[in-house]
Amino acid sequence: MSRLPMSRSSSVTASCSLLLLTFGLVGAAHADSMSTLIAQKSAQSTSNTSYRYPDVSRQAPTVLPAFLSGDYDNIDSEYLPLLSSAETQSSLAAREVVSTARKMALNERTIIQGGCWDYLNAVFKRAGVTRDTIHKGTYGQGPYANSGEIEVGDWLYYINHGYNGVEHSGLFVGWVDERAKQALILSYAGENRREPARYRVYDLSNVYQIMRPSV
Repeated sequence: MSRLPMSRSSSVTASCSLLLLTFGLVGAAHADSMSTLIAQKSAQSTSNTSYRYPDVSRQAPTVLPAFLSGDYDNIDSEYLPLLSSAETQSSLAAREVVSTARKMALNERTIIQGGCWDYLNAVFKRAGVTRDTIHKGTYGQGPYANSGEIEVGDWLYYINHGYNGVEHSGLFVGWVDERAKQALILSYAGENRREPARYRVYDLSNVYQIMRPSV
C-alpha cells in the first residue's frame, strides 16, 4: 500500500510539538539553574550574620515645663516649645521680659488699659528692665531691620501686613520660619476688647524699630 503524503496541517502540528518540547526542555533547565542560584544566595545570606540594619534616628518628644502645662486659648499648642526655649536660652534681661510677659498673658490673663505700647511698657516695668534702641527707622521709609538683628525679648515696631498694613508693636519670641520672615510674637490688641495678649505668627518683613531689654 502506498503511503499518503502528510497534509500541511499535520506538518504544522508536528513542528509546533517539536518547538514546545524544545522550549520545555530549555525552560526546565533554566528553572533548575535559577533554583540552584537562589539556594546558593540563601545559604550565603544565612551564613553572613555580621550585617545589621542601620538605626533609625528618632527625635525625643518635647517635655514642657510645668508653667506651660495649661490649656490656653491665646497660643497654639504647637508654639509652646518655642516659648519654652525662649525662656531658657536667652539673656538674663530677655528671659525676665519673656517670662513676665508669659505670666501676664497666659497665667494671669492681665488686661491693661490702652494698646500694644501700653501693654509692653507694663511688661518691661514689671520685669525691672530698661530698653535700648538697637535699630530705628520710620514706618513708611525704613530702613527696615534684617532678621539677624532681631533677638529674643526684643520689643519690635513693624508693619502689620496681616491687618491692613498698619503699624504695630509686639514682643519677639522666636522664628517660626526665618527665611520667610515668619515669627512668633506676643501681641496685645487693646482697643477696649478686654482680651489678654496673645501669641501669634506675624510677618516681620518690615521691622523699623528694635528696642532691646537690658539690666
